[in-house]
Amino acid sequence: MKALVKEKAEPGLWLLDVPEPEVGPGEVKIRVLRTGICGTDLHIRKYDDWARNTLKLPLVAGHEFSGHVVEVAPGVEDVALGDLVSGEGHLVCGKCRNCMAGRRHLCRNTIGLGVNRDGAFAEYVTLPATNVWVHRTPVHPDIAAIFDPFGNAVHTALSFPLVGEDVLITGAGPIGLMAAAVATHVGARNVMITDVSDERLDLAAKLGVSLALNVSRSSIEEGMRRLQMREGFDVGLEMSGNPAAVRDMIAHMTHGGRIAMLGLPAEEFAIDWATVVTSMITIKGIYGREMFETWYNMSVLLEKGLDLSPVITHRFDYRDFDAAFDTAAGGRTGKVILDWSGGARPERARHEPTEAEAAATMNRSA
Repeated sequence: MKALVKEKAEPGLWLLDVPEPEVGPGEVKIRVLRTGICGTDLHIRKYDDWARNTLKLPLVAGHEFSGHVVEVAPGVEDVALGDLVSGEGHLVCGKCRNCMAGRRHLCRNTIGLGVNRDGAFAEYVTLPATNVWVHRTPVHPDIAAIFDPFGNAVHTALSFPLVGEDVLITGAGPIGLMAAAVATHVGARNVMITDVSDERLDLAAKLGVSLALNVSRSSIEEGMRRLQMREGFDVGLEMSGNPAAVRDMIAHMTHGGRIAMLGLPAEEFAIDWATVVTSMITIKGIYGREMFETWYNMSVLLEKGLDLSPVITHRFDYRDFDAAFDTAAGGRTGKVILDWSGGARPERARHEPTEAEAAATMNRSA
């Protein structure tokens, strides 16, 4: 089969012929349809310090995907041949205290698909059946492929109650955009998202935010005046990992404000702890998804009309992966999708399934 492999200890990925993975006990084999390019994949391609210290080569990269189940190990239940599925890319031990208590997202022994074991940038991938999410209702394969980052957005956005609240989101990358869509959808009063990319802020505007603010030209204070806000923000969703953005967020929270922090800083930096203490601000770190409550919430949000299609801006055939990665690394797009179904050449993303795809998804999800 064809796969994108991190073969050498140097920048790049290589499209190679590799053996198809074999199904192990309790696993399923999936024919990959679509994959999403994640920031982690960009680090792997670049082969930066994190990648050099983390990866064991050779490695098939990729962890955001959708596909159809083509093989099921004996004894696996609730996953059937032909099911349209996505995958939870964090594989947990099942034996530590948190796993035994049902808090699998807190497992200290987590390994990552496409990081610690061969991943989904391939025609086929295997996963434990317990990591497979079956789509029981119709969903386009493009959207199903981004359930992993969508889960990050939902986990972050729903960490604190949002109904009627004023929400500040720092960072309008794909996950920040999806978090903005969630916050707006569930009933936040004002949703302000900040970034320095006009292209990404234009995408945010399409998702219905109250204000998409370019902080290279306007201050958060000015944005608050435009929204006629008299107090600080109730909830902050930090998606950038940028020190200045984190400091700005803390400075503009109301007393008792709550911050969910998904953005991963590249290095340590100072913040105003006196403001955190005297304003009684809560800061919660977010990593991955709550398994599988977040996945349930994702499916229900889509069933109830949440539209993520504007977040997907580019779609490429997998053979044009270099152009796809260059586009994703440019920092001006939404989500970039690789098509593994043998379909189109590079194009702007289309958000509606063909009649054949829609019928196939309906049949497999029934």
